[in-house]
Amino acid sequence: MRELLLVTALFLVYKFGRLFANGHEARAFQNADRVWDAERALHLPGEGTIQQLLLHGEPLIRAANTYYAAVHFPATIAFLVWLYWRRPAHYLWSRRVLALTTGAALALHLLMPLAPPRMLAASGLVDTARVYGPSVYGATPEVDSMANQFAAMPSLHFGWALMVAIGLIAATRSRWRVLWLLHPLLTLLVIVGTANHYWFDALAAAVLLGLALLAVRAPGPRTAPPPVPRPLGAAPLPVGALR
Repeated sequence: MRELLLVTALFLVYKFGRLFANGHEARAFQNADRVWDAERALHLPGEGTIQQLLLHGEPLIRAANTYYAAVHFPATIAFLVWLYWRRPAHYLWSRRVLALTTGAALALHLLMPLAPPRMLAASGLVDTARVYGPSVYGATPEVDSMANQFAAMPSLHFGWALMVAIGLIAATRSRWRVLWLLHPLLTLLVIVGTANHYWFDALAAAVLLGLALLAVRAPGPRTAPPPVPRPLGAAPLPVGALR
């Protein structure tokens, strides 16, 4: 019950803490212009390139919108629940890292409100969730009581997805565990292609996560239990018993 309350508190802080950054729309658009210009100055690939790939078919863009709306929270919850039952040490490590990352992200939301690229006229991007659905945001961002739409940086969609992959790679031993990185990669393509985030939003999330990983000591590698000592003179165990 204690862990359930702690995880629930983490999600509530994330959900409602973002609302305190509302009311800074003018700054959010000024910051958006700066981020957009900085990305162009660095010759980063345009967010529109990814969006055009998704707009090739309506089912594809609807799938991307659904992934953005429906996978973020459930995937993270499932990740924490599995670790809690199967890898307690990795659960504590991951929970602390996520809490630190989320707290730092909320502070950045307050310090730097940022309008997403779908709201920026200079981007020329389509608000795919509004046009094709489904959408998790209200039609009028300024009065959206369910979410702060001006808290684009950093992208916790990407930061949490990256931690899910890192946590599962650290907690498992399968030769295929590196495939968990497909989750943050797909999340990155979705948040950019749906015009909900800039590349810099994902970069900022990765930096905050990296700092949290440095601050929280990771659990040691899992090892096999030591052999049970046997009395001197005892008969050797059969070969099959040693496996």
